[in-house]
Order: sequence, then structure tokens, then C-alpha cells
Amino acid sequence: MFKVWTERHILPDLEPMLDGIAEPIGPGAATPDEFLSALPSADCILAGGMRYDGAAMDVAPNLLVISRMGIGFENIDLRAATERGIAVTYTPDGPTIATAEHAVALMFAVAKDIKKASHGLVHDRRPDYYGRHSAIEIFKAPIGLVGLGRIGSRVARILSAAGARVSAFDPYISDGKARDLGVERAGSLEGLLASSEIVSLHLPLSPATHHLISTATLARMKPGSILVNVSRGGLVDESALLKALDRGHIRGAGLDVTDPEPAEADNPLLHRTDVIVTPHVGSASYAGKRRILSMAIGNLRMALNCEKPEHLLNPDAWDRATERIAAFNRAG
Repeated sequence: MFKVWTERHILPDLEPMLDGIAEPIGPGAATPDEFLSALPSADCILAGGMRYDGAAMDVAPNLLVISRMGIGFENIDLRAATERGIAVTYTPDGPTIATAEHAVALMFAVAKDIKKASHGLVHDRRPDYYGRHSAIEIFKAPIGLVGLGRIGSRVARILSAAGARVSAFDPYISDGKARDLGVERAGSLEGLLASSEIVSLHLPLSPATHHLISTATLARMKPGSILVNVSRGGLVDESALLKALDRGHIRGAGLDVTDPEPAEADNPLLHRTDVIVTPHVGSASYAGKRRILSMAIGNLRMALNCEKPEHLLNPDAWDRATERIAAFNRAG
């Protein structure tokens, strides 16, 4: 039987999915030390956010499959995995619902000045809370989405139902998809930033998108607008965001991701009443966790049965991976 190391606890009702094919050896919720001590005996991994580069893979010479629990995979060196005949899968549909809802929750919370009002009730006991409170309505507000993939599309549907005027910049979507979602296509990122009261990021981190939100792009945003990021912390230059907040050019921000993660305790963004920061928990509803984990285990089962998973990230490794899996089975 294969031995699977997992970064996260396997929910009890999902444990039977591994029956007959893999035996968990990881403790779940692992520390880096636990990771390194358990990895050499692993045949496969249910991976979270730890870094899997060539050096880590070489610690586990029998490693056959890395099944990523989530939509991002920048923590896995796909070239190194392919060179070693290790199949890598992910679960792009798993986080969609919970993360989209989290993005919208951050939009509402920042737009309604909820953190500032709550803080004021405790620390600023002055009268006339009503008079001093100022919030933005989502209804009829122009909201811009950068990226209209799985999560961005669901955000668009939720916001449209709330009566917002949604536009999106995504060079990879068709006019037909935008129409189906009731979204107006923006011709450029600059145009989207300039016309939106709320800008929400829904795109992967890559060299091309690193610090997409910078001093220059923040300056193009509408004065008094809000920034929301539930994608990757590296998309935003946090020092530039702080300066834009200090100037009052940006009204507030809602961030589920930071760079680095988790945010350091002295990160000034944590201590502002115009910013809400959560520790990358957008997909962590109970249903979301269960969906992601069940999909990841499903991918793992398929790969170990030499059935090509739908969400295989490195198809060039598949033939060699199946040869290695078959050899493992022959060896007993």
C-alpha cells in the first residue's frame, strides 16, 4: 500500500477515500520539522502551502504523486517534478465558492467601515456615531474585477445579484462569457482602475503579475476607492498601498493574502482601521475544506490507479509516473 504524507488533517468522513490504496503517515497541520522527518518515507503527498522544490523531492526518493489541495501551485516546482517522473495535480474547482464569498464579504466589510465603527465603539467613546459614520453602498456601485476565471466569475454573479455595476479586465475571456455573466468588459487595466469604486483581484501570481498593484497603478485608481485581494499577496506592493492609504487616495483595503504569509505581527496593515486582513482563509469554510480535500484525494486515487487525472499539471511526466507506479505495485 502506498504511504501518503499530508500537510492537513484528513476529515474523518473522508478517511475511507484512502482505504485500499494509501495509508496516511503525516500528522496533518505539520511543522517544517515534521515535514522533513516524515517526507523520506512518503510515496505520495497531499500538499498544502509548503515549498516542494527539487531538494525536497530528493528527500523522498520514492515520491510518485503530489496532489495539491488548492488552486495555486506556485509552491511546487513542476519542472523538477517532471524530471523525476512525479505527477502533480491540483483542485482548481475546490476553493471557488468559499473564496468568492470571502471576497464579497471583504468588499462589504470595508465599504461599510465595519472595522472602523467597531474600533470606535471600544476606543473612541464620543457621541454621534451615526453622524461620523460614512459607508459606501454596493447597489449601483461600479466594481471592477481583475480576472474573470472561476472565482472572479462567481464574484461577478454575487455582485450582480446585489445590484452592482460589474466590469472586468481579462484578456483571456470572450465577449460571450462576459455577456452571460452580465459583466462589461474593460478594454484595459488602466481604464478599469480609473472607473471602479472597488477593485478586486482574481488572477494568479507570476513574474508578469508580481506587484501588479504598484505605486503607478494605485495612482490610476479612482480617489476614495477600495482594493480587495483574495488571490496572492505578491500581486500587491504593500509599501505602495500603505502610502496610498496614508494619502487618502485609497479609502480602504480588504486582504486575505499578504507577502509574506502569514503577515508579521508588526505589519502596519494589521493595525489600521481602514484595512481588514485575514490569514489566507478565504477557502476555509467547512464545505470548502471538505470539497478541496475530497477532490485532492480523488486526484491521488486516480493517479495511483494509473488513471490520468483531469487536473494534471505536468502531463509530460505522466508516462514515466505511471511506469514508476506500476513498478511499485509489482514490487509488492
